[in-house]
Amino acid sequence: MKPHADRYPWVALSVTTVGALLASIQSSALIIALPDVMAGLGASFLTIMWVLLGYLLVTTALVPVVGRLADMFGRKHLYNAGFAVFTLASLLAGFASPAARGWDLVGYRLLQGVGGALLMANSTAIVTDAFRGSGRVGLGLGVNQIAGAAGFLLGPVIGGALTAVGWRWVFWFNVPIGLFGTLWGVLRLRQTVKGETRPVFDWAGSILFALGLGAFLMGLSLVAFPLVPFTVVELLIAGGLVLLAAFAWVERRVEHPMMDLGMFRDRVFAVGSLSTFLNSLARGAVLFILIFFLQGPYGRDPLAAGILMTPFGAAFLLVGPLSGWLSDRWGSRLLATTGLLVSAAGLAGLATVTDHTPYWALALWMVVIGGGSGLFNSPNMNSIMSHVRPDERGMAAGTATMLMNTGQMLSIAIAFPLVLSKIPEEIMMKIFLFGGGMAGAPDALSAFLHGMHVAFLLAVGITLVAAAVSFFRPHHRPAPAGAAAEQG
Repeated sequence: MKPHADRYPWVALSVTTVGALLASIQSSALIIALPDVMAGLGASFLTIMWVLLGYLLVTTALVPVVGRLADMFGRKHLYNAGFAVFTLASLLAGFASPAARGWDLVGYRLLQGVGGALLMANSTAIVTDAFRGSGRVGLGLGVNQIAGAAGFLLGPVIGGALTAVGWRWVFWFNVPIGLFGTLWGVLRLRQTVKGETRPVFDWAGSILFALGLGAFLMGLSLVAFPLVPFTVVELLIAGGLVLLAAFAWVERRVEHPMMDLGMFRDRVFAVGSLSTFLNSLARGAVLFILIFFLQGPYGRDPLAAGILMTPFGAAFLLVGPLSGWLSDRWGSRLLATTGLLVSAAGLAGLATVTDHTPYWALALWMVVIGGGSGLFNSPNMNSIMSHVRPDERGMAAGTATMLMNTGQMLSIAIAFPLVLSKIPEEIMMKIFLFGGGMAGAPDALSAFLHGMHVAFLLAVGITLVAAAVSFFRPHHRPAPAGAAAEQG
């Protein structure tokens, strides 16, 4: 082995780290900036919610498709294209016009979602490819999480500072980072796994999946908005399920499927994937609920609320790399299951908080959840990625990301009606735009706290189910350096 060969895993990790940092800063900074975006564009609350949900919807529907394309044609060019698309969409988003009332911004965010899907579907596979020969996949995946956690920590501060100058800079801030990431990826990434000699793309399966999952998730997300006719919601959900059923039928009959459903016959892959979905279903809405709690019952302004969320990201940042390193030595089952149990304890603690709870107690529960999440994520993803062939890692990473994002959208669709359905619209808008508490609305405060407690208790139950599922996975024995495949 040449002396410089050992350095490539860290070079590849540096590229994916820039991508993770870019996406995570944008996500948390945008939450802080949304009130100014709403006021500046004269947009409705529904439109602004779709600025958030539209991005998540597109990435969820496209990541498995992109994962399959990466296995066919190689990961490097698609990942770099993701940087370029995300950067272009960020530039355009900063030019959104008040004349469109925010809907042009929704369109730019959908384009950003395409770039995000290209980044997400390839990032995990690139790290796995690079670190596989050294037997340190868990460490690589854990370190990659640092960027996401760091971006989450920095996002509220950056978002608050940029919003003070002008909300458009929250998007334009991405442009130099994206340009650097694109250039760095072009220069430094390698095609470590060759694409297929005669690639065949599953058009029917890809179209059915993207349309089916997109319609299903869109219908569920609209449940939280009472102004949308319920007939539309029913049609979207039913139509999405029919298309997904057709997708499953097609995938079992084509020679080169977009998503190889046979991967789920491997118990480690299947249990890891199901654990990912259940964990995301339990936790997907937690950050959004806490933002509303901090701005509503807790009476903080949007910037302060974002800063008060930092214990979650800090704990995740500290624990994630360590758990990934440990999973390379001890396997995934014990670490991932323990992480879920720790998260369940933190969620149970949040189910007890009120507007009179001291911040140190709230921060403690956020630390517990963040630490549990960090303990779960790296080992669980290590087990998923280590139990597929190299030529299926893009597909596997895309499938895992799709399940994670689907769980998050379902979580929001379930939790938001529980928490916000009995809050008068004028009070909800006041909280969203200005923060400042709910002291003058005792009925709304009581309804909010009750719904929040129910949502967190439901999350506890789902997390305990996820822990039970995780515990019954086969033991994931780490492979020695240079091994070709993980043994189950």
